[in-house]
Amino acid sequence: MEVIYQYAWLIPVLPLFGAMLVGLGLISLNQVTNSLRQLNAIVIISLMGAAMALSFALLWSQVQGHPAYTHNLEWAAAGNFHLSMGYTVDHLTALMLVIVTTVALLVMVYTDGYMAHDPGYVRFYAYLSLFGSSMLGLVLSPNLVQIYIFWELVGMCSYLLVGFWYDRKSAADAAQKAFVTNRVGDFGLLLGILGLFWATGSFDFNIMGDRLAQLVETGSISNFLAVLFAILVFLGPVAKSAQFPLHVWLPDAMEGPTPISALIHAATMVAAGVFLVARMYPVFEHVPAAMTVIAFTGAFTAFLGATIAITQNDIKKGLAYSTISQLGYMVMAMGVGSYSAGLFHLMTHAYFKAMLFLGSGSVIHGMEGVVGHDPALAQDMRLMGGLRKYMPVTATTFLIGCLAISGIPPFAGFWSKDEILGQAFQANPFLWLVGWLTAGITAFYMFRMYFMTFEGKFRGTDDKIKQKLKKAATIVLELESEEPVPNYGPGAMKKGELAAHSHDTHDSHGHHSDSPHESPWTMTLPLAVLAVPSILIGLVGTPFANYFEHFIFPPTETLSEVLEKTAEFDPTEFYIMAGASVAISVVGISLAFLMYLQGKIDPAAIAAKIKPLYELSLNKWYFDDIYHRVFVLGLRRVARQVMEVDFRVVDGAVNLTGFFTLVSGEGLKYLENGRAQFYALIVFGAVLGLVIVFGVT
Repeated sequence: MEVIYQYAWLIPVLPLFGAMLVGLGLISLNQVTNSLRQLNAIVIISLMGAAMALSFALLWSQVQGHPAYTHNLEWAAAGNFHLSMGYTVDHLTALMLVIVTTVALLVMVYTDGYMAHDPGYVRFYAYLSLFGSSMLGLVLSPNLVQIYIFWELVGMCSYLLVGFWYDRKSAADAAQKAFVTNRVGDFGLLLGILGLFWATGSFDFNIMGDRLAQLVETGSISNFLAVLFAILVFLGPVAKSAQFPLHVWLPDAMEGPTPISALIHAATMVAAGVFLVARMYPVFEHVPAAMTVIAFTGAFTAFLGATIAITQNDIKKGLAYSTISQLGYMVMAMGVGSYSAGLFHLMTHAYFKAMLFLGSGSVIHGMEGVVGHDPALAQDMRLMGGLRKYMPVTATTFLIGCLAISGIPPFAGFWSKDEILGQAFQANPFLWLVGWLTAGITAFYMFRMYFMTFEGKFRGTDDKIKQKLKKAATIVLELESEEPVPNYGPGAMKKGELAAHSHDTHDSHGHHSDSPHESPWTMTLPLAVLAVPSILIGLVGTPFANYFEHFIFPPTETLSEVLEKTAEFDPTEFYIMAGASVAISVVGISLAFLMYLQGKIDPAAIAAKIKPLYELSLNKWYFDDIYHRVFVLGLRRVARQVMEVDFRVVDGAVNLTGFFTLVSGEGLKYLENGRAQFYALIVFGAVLGLVIVFGVT
């Protein structure tokens, strides 16, 4: 064991210390702490930097072949029950630690520019540091109970950050939606944890997997129960990683500041779900029915997210649905048994999606000086265009991100997505077909986003477009005003949505100009740094020399088995599969080029011809509306009925008891008068009554 493993616990503790330090300062010396803005930022960033350095040291140690290390302390004991807490360092942990710390550090640097004029600047840094600490603690956890504790901490931090601008109703509602939706999945996860412990008597991942397989084999528990427990555990990742049907919270989470959007979507909250599936792989692998559910859930979610993204006009919402789609790819990979490919895509996606989100924040930052501080207008791509000449660094990095996510070689996304599609084809050609079509749609909507934002003529100063958008949205709002509508967040994603947010207040970044401007270096530097792994990091997982798979492989396999599999690589098969995936991506890019740059194909005309499908996509497959009517309005009705039962039955029973006591007391006071002669008369009457009764019988 290397000495450095003894200090791995410092990785989550360092950012936690920073969050505590700044948080206590805000509570006890608020004005002084807020006045030392830059100093607080430097402390938080430095502590995360130290955690990143330790993470890289652990990764390097694991790459060198040092064995995994687990440190446990007994936390609770009762009879035969023993619960340990501690930390574990293995290949998966080391990789995730590096991903989380690098993205978190760059997001923190970026935050200094993006939130420079926000009065909550210091508070935001404290939340960011706590969020990073929670995710790092989750990654290091050696058992399922400890994971669940940090799992809930991650959820709490996301609630604080999504609702950071809590004075905006839309942000407060989005935070509640994220919190409640995740509680649904987390309740399923808790039931699954308890079920697995009841069956196996352990919270350790490998022990649970082995014992569950033995119990099913011997018939000690039914296969149905094993499937049920596995799917209940999977409900946790379904919520955290925004998989169907609990995907609806993630687009609304865009209400938070853009840096947190990048952190949630790239390296922390949504990554936690895929990470847990990987950690629980020893359990899932022995339950084929659960693996099938996981695979098809991922495939459907990938397709669902992509089909909704093609009609989004808010740049952040488009990226949000893109994240849902890409997470679907990762979950599908896990379901078909492609453990390494799923985690490979998690790694590549973390870097290029963080870059894309931070790029969108840079665009919004530059647009606010032109269109004002209305978040709906600053994020609406219909008011952008031609930004490449104003924001060259942002445009270049955003283009790199689009190429990476579209799966164009040699960018990172090509290698990871192609490996998933190849594995899916071997497992189930239908899953491959869904993934392949989704790849084409992904390329289309990403380049639609790029062309609408960075190419063509700048439309931000066109008052006619602004008024047209506001007028159309206001009319629809007036028509819908009689019915309560669900909150969707800022942007013109749904008819009427733009006007709904036109009066929201937004914190000023302090920029006013007639044309967009490039962001400060604190924002462009993280973009440039993230562009490097977005281009190159995929090269560690090429099928010709798959170093990534040699390092990250299922815990139920040995390195020799993995080497045997990789040695069976068929170049012809790879070229056919890769050629098909690149071809569909090129088709998608070409369509976007003809529609949104050349103008040779009219998107409005196509939308009119397939209006039902267009409306389905625009309204997000109506999931928000359905959930609002069924769960929000429906549960309100149920609550009213429960209130009636409480008022009439429960309160009625209590009131009746009180009334009976009152009446009986009033009657008894005439009998209990304290005179002995009266009591003797009652006794004589009772005895006489008994004599008569028994005498007659």
